[in-house]
Amino acid sequence: MSILCLGEALVDLVCERPVRSLTEADAFVPHFGGATANVAVNAARRGASVSLFGGVGDDPWGHWLRSALEREGVGTEHFRLRPGGTTPLAFVTVDEQGEPAYAFYGDPFGAAAAEAAADLEAAVSAASGLLFASNTLVGGAEREATLRARERALALDLDVWFDPNLRLERWASADEAVEVARACVPGSRVVKANRAEAELLTGETDPGRAAEALAAAGARLVVVTLGAKGAVVRGEATADVPGVPARPVSTVGAGDAFFGVLLARLEPDGPEAALHAAVETAARVTERWGAIA
Repeated sequence: MSILCLGEALVDLVCERPVRSLTEADAFVPHFGGATANVAVNAARRGASVSLFGGVGDDPWGHWLRSALEREGVGTEHFRLRPGGTTPLAFVTVDEQGEPAYAFYGDPFGAAAAEAAADLEAAVSAASGLLFASNTLVGGAEREATLRARERALALDLDVWFDPNLRLERWASADEAVEVARACVPGSRVVKANRAEAELLTGETDPGRAAEALAAAGARLVVVTLGAKGAVVRGEATADVPGVPARPVSTVGAGDAFFGVLLARLEPDGPEAALHAAVETAARVTERWGAIA
């Protein structure tokens, strides 16, 4: 049995030099992308049994993504190539600090979710756990499918892993995003949020107190990532893990790599060792272009 990762795979077309805006970019390099897909690949590289539930277009980019998943050992039995669909692309630019900006094209995840919704509960029932992020909670079709999958996993007493991953520009309002994400905290085995997300969800500016608040809301283990400063964990375990030196060129996918390592190593290694490995991997991801390490 594998952990079912529910979410999008897409092609990141990355301008591999700092620019102030998309209009300054002169070339783009394709990289594997999509937050949940990145988590799945990083976890599979570290020995976890994972599969990806989602879909892309039955087009050259879709076949490219599916082939990459298969090479990495991620299960694709629930990953569809949709006839007539258009695989999503993200044009990615980064500034001098390595912070990214995105422009999205192609079919959103909701199109694939609507087509595959009837199969999702059965896929959850056959899994050992469920991982998802708020990217599948934005639109009506994908939100309904995601919440049903979460309810099914909790009913089966499966581990649920949740990454708020709040891209507020995708939502009608920040208030809606926060409300929906908060509702997914109770019952979660692990909630992973960055410092800004943790503050949005709890109102706490201190990351340790924010993690404690999310644990009090019903998450068994809460990890708040602090970028170059490492991470804190509260709930079933308490630890503060320092950052490691890095020379970043891009922060794209660092949080996904962190979560993938945590997913793979938490049970065999324990929270503190898994966190150290996750912090190290995230730092290495920032030193290269692309979200996989």
